Amino acid sequence: MRVWIFAVWFLWFALTAPTVFAVERAPRISDREIIESLSELKVGQKALQQQINDLKESTQQQINDLKGSMQQQINDLKESTQQQIGSVQQQINGLQESTNRRFDVLQWMFGVFITLALAILSALWRILWHQQRRLSVIEASLETQKDEMAFIKGLIDKLLLARGVA
Repeated sequence: MRVWIFAVWFLWFALTAPTVFAVERAPRISDREIIESLSELKVGQKALQQQINDLKESTQQQINDLKGSMQQQINDLKESTQQQIGSVQQQINGLQESTNRRFDVLQWMFGVFITLALAILSALWRILWHQQRRLSVIEASLETQKDEMAFIKGLIDKLLLARGVA
């Protein structure tokens, strides 16, 4: 058991001893050196603050320049869009005018077609009406002739029967 205690103690000493010897002592710094270092740090801090302010100003200037150029580009885009909309409106108006002209032509064509169709139909109706009138006159005359022929045939039959020629 002693051996174990000795082994554990030796192992602990072996592992902790190098860390104890690894620490170096810092040399003593005088107050004057501390004050000089602090003043150098303050000067450096002021220089950094000045650089930060310069960067802020330059960044702000760049942002303002970009805003101005972006605003100009937006205005240019608005103008070009307005011009394109105007040209599209003109094209639409031109198409509407041409479409209206075509519809006017179609309206005239349909008017002429309907007028011609009515004229032809009225001429055909008149011709058919005259033909019907003529046919009725001819039928009436044929009917009269038929009656007259029947009357004459009846007379001839009576004359022939009266003579006994039958």
